[in-house]
Amino acid sequence: MYDVRAFSEDGGLVTSSAGMQVMTEPFDQAAFDTLIVAAGLDPTSSPGLVRLLRAAARNARRVSSICLGSFVLGDAGLLNGRRATTHWRYAQEMQARFPGCNVDADKIFIADGQIWTSAGMSAGTDMVVGMIERDLGAERARSVAKGMVMYHSRPGGQSQHSVLLEVGTSEDRIQKALNYARQNLRESLTIEDLARAACLSPRQFTRLFRSATGTTPAKAVEALRLESAKLMLEQTRLPIEVVARETGFATRERMRQAFVRVHGEAPRTFRKEAGPLAML
Repeated sequence: MYDVRAFSEDGGLVTSSAGMQVMTEPFDQAAFDTLIVAAGLDPTSSPGLVRLLRAAARNARRVSSICLGSFVLGDAGLLNGRRATTHWRYAQEMQARFPGCNVDADKIFIADGQIWTSAGMSAGTDMVVGMIERDLGAERARSVAKGMVMYHSRPGGQSQHSVLLEVGTSEDRIQKALNYARQNLRESLTIEDLARAACLSPRQFTRLFRSATGTTPAKAVEALRLESAKLMLEQTRLPIEVVARETGFATRERMRQAFVRVHGEAPRTFRKEAGPLAML
């Protein structure tokens, strides 16, 4: 079980940016197993906080951050030589500010040794559930996710950007077809299949799809397949041939060609770069 406590540099009531007050303990007397740093839109690091984080890095099992809290870890020198993430909107700024860190803007959270970083606020929840899974196992993590009314625990390697968000449409019939495609990637997914899911004729569907999304059904389906394959490569040890089959590419070579054309790299590169994230 976890003993969750809130700390600040001086202790006492701390007013958040939303106006809520939180009772905290002074952290100069604290010992930590896991320290989670949160920050607002203007993350600042006092000398006392930097000292705390450096001491925690020597003694704690984990030091982590939610959203822009990663800037605070960077100020303490804890990100040098490590992979880390933050909210995608601030990733470029973070890379410029901390050149010794390898900032990956396309992950919802990253665990590099004892240092864990997450993207936005909701990604911080996924990170904490990931910690629970690491500590107590997948069954307990699923139970916690269910209790928090989370659909499921998203693995850290999942992209901050969803193809469904990028394609984006307010047209319910097209969204229904996209959801159908995502749930049936292993199938051939012809225009007729997608049109049937949208309750349209193939001709009507093709015309409405391009009008609503700005792309073609074939390109959207390929993007969904690439997104799913990338996640499987990073988060599982399934053979590449199996990943290709499960995501609808049919063969390893067809999947490789799609990855090289869209991402400029072969599938094996994504698996190699995932490192320990493939175990989360």
